[in-house]
Amino acid sequence: MELKRMLNLFDAISIGIGAIVGAGIFVVAGIAIGYAGPAIVISMIIAAIVASFTAFSFAELGSAIPRQGGVYAFAYEIASPAAGFVVGYLWLFAQTVAGAAISLGFAGYFVAVFPSLSLKMVAVSIVLALTALNLVGIKQSAMVNNALVLTKIAIICLFIAIGIPRISLSNYSPFAPNGFVGILQGAGFIFFAFLGFGRIAMLGEEVRNPNRTLPRSILLSFATSAIIYVLVGLTATGLQDYRLLAQSSSPIADAAEVVGVPALVGVVSLGALIATVSVLLTTLLGLSRVSFAMARNGQIPKVVAKIHPRFGTPYVSILIMGMFMAILALVFDLRQTSAITSFSILSTHVVLNYCAMRFRKKMPGVKSFKAPLYPLIPLLGVVSCCVLLFSLPLEAWLVSSAVIVVLIFLLVIKRNIR
Repeated sequence: MELKRMLNLFDAISIGIGAIVGAGIFVVAGIAIGYAGPAIVISMIIAAIVASFTAFSFAELGSAIPRQGGVYAFAYEIASPAAGFVVGYLWLFAQTVAGAAISLGFAGYFVAVFPSLSLKMVAVSIVLALTALNLVGIKQSAMVNNALVLTKIAIICLFIAIGIPRISLSNYSPFAPNGFVGILQGAGFIFFAFLGFGRIAMLGEEVRNPNRTLPRSILLSFATSAIIYVLVGLTATGLQDYRLLAQSSSPIADAAEVVGVPALVGVVSLGALIATVSVLLTTLLGLSRVSFAMARNGQIPKVVAKIHPRFGTPYVSILIMGMFMAILALVFDLRQTSAITSFSILSTHVVLNYCAMRFRKKMPGVKSFKAPLYPLIPLLGVVSCCVLLFSLPLEAWLVSSAVIVVLIFLLVIKRNIR
């Protein structure tokens, strides 16, 4: 049974923005500010430039290979099934851990309003609720996501509009307290906030007119989100001392307190809840589709590829990914998972850009969107992703490298069994 093409351009752009603008700007930004200080704006620009190279590669490959799985499908088709195996599982690992952290970010804001509730139970509950929503169908998920995206963008724009006139230039000094190294470390962490643009490519078989819709939606959602991030970073660090923001689990809400409009803090907190929900929704969406694609290719048990006869969704993969995410929500914290996720995703993006470099030679007759300045763009993607990898802490290297080694070991065993 095939998946249904239910998503139009607006749906795809909304999914992209919903996946990008969320936990990164409302929660992870505080960690990045701790490294970069007010120069977080420069960190955001660096992260955006690095991500833009991969966005162009995603757009070209997504329009040429509009199948479920995104980066997994690209690695499988262009590099090798073995590369697809490692990249697919690494991506599943990164996004599952990231999703667990995002659910905890949501729970942190929620428990601040309802302190009698358990943070862990709230995190698990939101994962289970959104898992159920994904089971119902892609169009229903997209409709909810569209509403969430429009609401959170309106709230962020309100924060920027009210905050910019009240900026104190003294808060920008010292601008880069840890120098360029701190700026680069901040970029490595804030890269976590740009991960969602590739989520659209995970839904290649559910997008109408994918050769045209996929590249347009990827690039438009990325550009919109990058502009929003820079403006929010500029506003937040201009309103509040960066040292206070660095220690906060809700840096944007803390910055809003300085404005002197009491209602704005509540509105920004509501925006954070909406943002984390929409990112978590699209994270679950992407996870289930990659596991579905891997199962269809025989790299995960075939039962995972089952399609629900009524809703037309890969319900087994949705249930499995939701279960693992709920379990991990009981284990991980935000700082660890943001670094580990950034490392793992940067590693998959190295492979993705390599695939973009090989694509035109390996599949010369395939019609697709053509990224400019080939092969310079994907080459810069490989190099810049590697640079950001070296900016991340040792813990991220150890955990992610261990996962990669285990995956290679499993691949060798799998081949020997055959």
